[in-house]
Amino acid sequence: MALIEKNTVLIVGYDLIDRDHDEFIALLNQLDTAGNADFPALFQKLHEHTEQHFDRENQLMQQFAYPGEIEHTGEHQRVLGEFKQFKTRVNKGMITFGRSFVRERLPQWFGLHVTTMDSALVAHITTHSLT
Repeated sequence: MALIEKNTVLIVGYDLIDRDHDEFIALLNQLDTAGNADFPALFQKLHEHTEQHFDRENQLMQQFAYPGEIEHTGEHQRVLGEFKQFKTRVNKGMITFGRSFVRERLPQWFGLHVTTMDSALVAHITTHSLT
């Protein structure tokens, strides 16, 4: 069983964001089943994807003058800070810490983030794209 089943995550209806979410889910699921030798490189790949994913969302927030930008970008910064802390441990060979982050923290955070912050962003974009 996958850590996150793709069909259990809300599709927000904005292709760029939905594609990023699909890639995030795929990488997270790969990490969950990766051996210790492959884990650090995959963790780095997920970290880089997440940075790029957040950059794209941040650009959309600016482009569409999203009123929740401060809170949303703050959440991005907080999660990237957690990633960096766990990446440091993974790079030191403490794979168990990384696995805990991948299994216990990221799935719950991701589901909540998509259904609240990302869906609100897309609702704003949709409303302001029509005017």
